[in-house]
Amino acid sequence: MLKDITLGQYFPGNSLAHRLDPRTKLILTVLYIVILFCAKSFVSYGAVALLLLTGIKVSGVAPRALVRGLKPILFIICFTAALNLFYTPGEALASFWIFTITKEGIVTAFFMVLRITMLIMGTFLLTYTTSPIALTDGLETLLGPLKRVKVPVHELSMIMSIALRFIPTLIEETDKIMSAQKARGADFESGNLLQRARALVPILVPLFISAFRRADELAVAMECRCYHGGEGRTKLHVLRYQLRDYLVLAAYGGVLAAVLILARLGL
Repeated sequence: MLKDITLGQYFPGNSLAHRLDPRTKLILTVLYIVILFCAKSFVSYGAVALLLLTGIKVSGVAPRALVRGLKPILFIICFTAALNLFYTPGEALASFWIFTITKEGIVTAFFMVLRITMLIMGTFLLTYTTSPIALTDGLETLLGPLKRVKVPVHELSMIMSIALRFIPTLIEETDKIMSAQKARGADFESGNLLQRARALVPILVPLFISAFRRADELAVAMECRCYHGGEGRTKLHVLRYQLRDYLVLAAYGGVLAAVLILARLGL
């Protein structure tokens, strides 16, 4: 299960999605989320699904990797679908005990599952095709206007990129600790909820120690490289918008306008 968590991983490549400016990809992700939440019908969701499939095709990322990344949140998806299925008021189709399945509940649950699935897969494409360094530069540039109100933009961007960067590392470390504990006879799958929580203590303690050690090593390495924040720093690769960035942004803007028109017309 831990190996199925692919958040924060970067898959190097030379596709169009990889070559896009990181600022463009961040803006596209925000636009994609807005488009997804504006969709209200089968036609609108079909347009969003076509947009997602196009993004997957252009990025060159294997669909299997995106599907594998959904496994850790499968419980959340099913739980959300059940809540919408049984507790949405409307025309009752079946009823048992305290649960009532309605026609509107089925439609709402279907759209909710579709929305969460496409939301996760769309945002995964951002981290899969953007390196942590490029992501930091893009965030820092987009949040640049906040510097005027004394917001530590560079530090926030660095924290977010480091957190994303170390998610796969911590997952790998957790898997190693669990394998070592199982080899010593530890059991993490039997017993009630309280016993399972107690069994996690031998994992959490060495994991926290390892995380603090890695954080200290990273801090020392950054100090040795004379890192003192973003003031006066130069960049090896200066971000510049190109024609492909403007074309992709225009295409996403067109899709957003189309979805808003469809929602306005009730389609």
